Amino acid sequence: MKKVIKRYLPVLLVLIGVGIIFMIDSGFGKEALGVTAFSIKEMLLVLPPIFILLGLLDVWVPKETMVRFMGEGSGIKGILLALLLGSAAAGPLYGAFPVAAVFMKKGAKFTNVLIFIGAWSTTKIPMILFEVAGLGARFAITRLLIDIPGIIIIAYLLAFIMPKKAVESIYEKAGELG
Repeated sequence: MKKVIKRYLPVLLVLIGVGIIFMIDSGFGKEALGVTAFSIKEMLLVLPPIFILLGLLDVWVPKETMVRFMGEGSGIKGILLALLLGSAAAGPLYGAFPVAAVFMKKGAKFTNVLIFIGAWSTTKIPMILFEVAGLGARFAITRLLIDIPGIIIIAYLLAFIMPKKAVESIYEKAGELG
């Protein structure tokens, strides 16, 4: 029982907080519950397809293939593939992390995983099309020309700064997920 309480303590604290808010201002409490319900509904609609695709990726893509295309010796090919996969992805950013874990489990280079996450958050194709329509092609292209090198530089900088043991620990945890 203690283990369950410890695991779900943050959720319990939030529920207690929402309960207190409800007692102080019921209108604001209802609004907070509405936002929470919307977020849960969104996650329930987004995560199952992502997990199905992850299962297929895990089964269909051999580790050797992932290492060849995104592993330590992949070079520019791995960077371009990470950018392309991240840019073509759909869904909110929290969907990128399970995909990144599978990439790590399959042997993708740490910098390529970071580039993938950066591309998912910054260079999605639908977002670029929206920017072209709303803000103009010049703005969208300028932003891309700044963001893509920025993503790559940040990924390599993070990989350089992070202790090797921390990176190894992340890979171990990714390997334990499936």
